[in-house]
Amino acid sequence: MKLIAPKRMELFLQRCHREGILNSAFRSVLLITSLFLVLAVSMYPGLKSLAVHLHAVLTGSYTPGHHSVLLVNSPNEQAAKDISRAVMERHLAASVNIFSKTSTLYYWKGEIQDATETLILVRTKTSRIQHVIDFVRSIHPYSNPEILSFSVEGGSLAYMKWMDEAVPND
Repeated sequence: MKLIAPKRMELFLQRCHREGILNSAFRSVLLITSLFLVLAVSMYPGLKSLAVHLHAVLTGSYTPGHHSVLLVNSPNEQAAKDISRAVMERHLAASVNIFSKTSTLYYWKGEIQDATETLILVRTKTSRIQHVIDFVRSIHPYSNPEILSFSVEGGSLAYMKWMDEAVPND
């Protein structure tokens, strides 16, 4: 299929207009089609979520990547509890685990550091990851906290359904 150059397209439309081919019915169809496309693109996240739910209901299966797990480090157990509670109160996650006193080795300013931190495991919908990251960064005591996300590729269907119920859509 050969693409029509913009100038040729403009000449074609001018000719159609002169000959009355572009009548009001055609313009109406063009306008409705354009509005439909704009509406479909703007509603894509919600439509995608609905499609995932319908797929799960109709097939009894799980769509990989619909849920994610985030790892978040914190300096101590109290900070981890504060972050976790704030995430849960905002319904950004279905559940959170706190692993106290994990040993951490990392590079900082060219030196290997050895520290004790508390690790938070956050389970949420993949569509909510950026909301979780932005919120955690806004309240975290570290200037550059570790926040890593991993897509869930499978698991208990009943648990995944519970997660869908626990975390509202965007």
